[in-house]
Amino acid sequence: MWLHYLESCLSTNTWVLTQIDRDKHQLKHGDVVFTRQQTAGRGQQGRSWFSTKGVLTASFYLDRISAIHLPCLSLLAGLAVIYGVEDSTIVLKDKLRLKWTNDIMLASGKLAGILCEAVTEGRLARVVVGVGLNCCVDFTEANLQDFSIANPVSIHQFTTAPKELILLKKIRHYLLELSGLINYNKSPFTAFLPEINRRDFLRDRQVKFQLIDREYIGKAEGIDDRGHLLIRLTDDRLQKFSSGRVLSWD
Repeated sequence: MWLHYLESCLSTNTWVLTQIDRDKHQLKHGDVVFTRQQTAGRGQQGRSWFSTKGVLTASFYLDRISAIHLPCLSLLAGLAVIYGVEDSTIVLKDKLRLKWTNDIMLASGKLAGILCEAVTEGRLARVVVGVGLNCCVDFTEANLQDFSIANPVSIHQFTTAPKELILLKKIRHYLLELSGLINYNKSPFTAFLPEINRRDFLRDRQVKFQLIDREYIGKAEGIDDRGHLLIRLTDDRLQKFSSGRVLSWD
């Protein structure tokens, strides 16, 4: 059975990484670890991930992934999650967008976050794709309705939320397809780049961007073939960013 259910855990990603570290071989390629009570979730760049009632919290384990493609994995995984959600909810077809590097957006609100972590072994890697997806969240009750966590939205605000198992199956399906393409295609990111740019939430928006302790302001002009965010700065220079944080957008 590919699904492992935990009554409660600190973090599904941490749980999977611990199993990998102990080398117990309990997890197989395509296994999914799912919980309804995550007490210490982790987000991108060390931030906390809010896992309140109504959030689908799961980690998808992908084994023997080509390590050379890890820098672009978050964007590719984001696309897989988008396809999985849209397949499960016809009303949302073609309405989800990808915000560099790891957020799924719906109607200008954050629907999901993705955290990809890997343990490399030479040219290969064991990868954990953590997904936090807002399905039926009462943000007022959870005190998460402000913009400090990117104006969250939930599927149930737009349509009936699919059953958890359906979402897990669909997302898993696309992530498995993705893992196969990564390992058998020398340039998997290039193949998906037109779709990633079509889904780019930030494109043509004015953004404020932070890299370490410096802030940049400019117009987002898409994503290049290496997964870099392109920003046209106020002095008309085109700057590429491989890491950093988008603070705000218009």
